[in-house]
Amino acid sequence: MTIKELIEYFRTNGNKADFFEKNNLDPESEVIEIYMQKPFDLKNEIRLFEIEKTNGNIKYEYQNCDYYNLIDFYYFFDFIEESKARKNEKLTDEKLAEIFLNYCINDA
Repeated sequence: MTIKELIEYFRTNGNKADFFEKNNLDPESEVIEIYMQKPFDLKNEIRLFEIEKTNGNIKYEYQNCDYYNLIDFYYFFDFIEESKARKNEKLTDEKLAEIFLNYCINDA
């Protein structure tokens, strides 16, 4: 799944509980984190991991690949809610993905 696909899912009223179940994420986890391989790019797949597995590390190895923490998944939910505001409703999922990745790399 890419960032754009994640945004698309939740902008079209995707359900958090269903998403967690489909992606084998523990809804009781303290934090879910979004990771991506470097170099960061919109075409790269993202992975979501519970903080209990990553121990909050910036770099996490999974299936012999190094992934790097982009942001806490709950910040993503705030971003999605903001994307639904009237002033942002005309932004495409692609544009929102660009904005989100830029924020993760430069501001988070």
